[in-house]
Amino acid sequence: MTLININVIFAILAAYLFGSIPWALVVGKLFYKTDVRQFGSGNLGASNAGRVLGKWAGVSVTILDALKACFVVLLCASFIPSATILAGLACCFGHCFPIFANFKGGKAVATTFGYFLGIGIVTGHLLTIFVLPVCSFFVILYICKMVSLSSIIAIGIETVASFFAQPDLVISLSFVALFLFVTYRHKSNLQRIKDGEEKKITWM
Repeated sequence: MTLININVIFAILAAYLFGSIPWALVVGKLFYKTDVRQFGSGNLGASNAGRVLGKWAGVSVTILDALKACFVVLLCASFIPSATILAGLACCFGHCFPIFANFKGGKAVATTFGYFLGIGIVTGHLLTIFVLPVCSFFVILYICKMVSLSSIIAIGIETVASFFAQPDLVISLSFVALFLFVTYRHKSNLQRIKDGEEKKITWM
């Protein structure tokens, strides 16, 4: 096994562990003395953190979760470029199946947007890779008032756009993988949407 392969494997494992940091749990217990797993959906994501702990907790967890993937992408791009995409995906996977929280985490929306941010910075396509899906998310959220549906559609829009907005096919395929993964993680939300039972936001 070459040194390059060892470095890539190390980067992927480290990214998974970093992605496993459950910020919703940390913020909840440290600042609110609350285990968010015991309330709301029980999910260790930003949406449940906001629902249980309040708006600012939700915003904080969103930013921290997004920064996990962004940091991994930027760090790998600087020191182990060949590991950048796989490590970024591993970080998102770690967020959903965190070793530090019994492998029960979030749904990878914030980390996916963080991955978009990191890739956008590295490739110089920040506008089309990060700003586009963020703006799409808020426009769709304003229309449908459902975070889950807005997240899936916004990530889907970026996935399609990436095939035209930047030249790297591997990056676009990584977006496809994340879109499918995020959609799968929201299967219960999609069922509730179908049944007309999905919760809607009231602040927009």
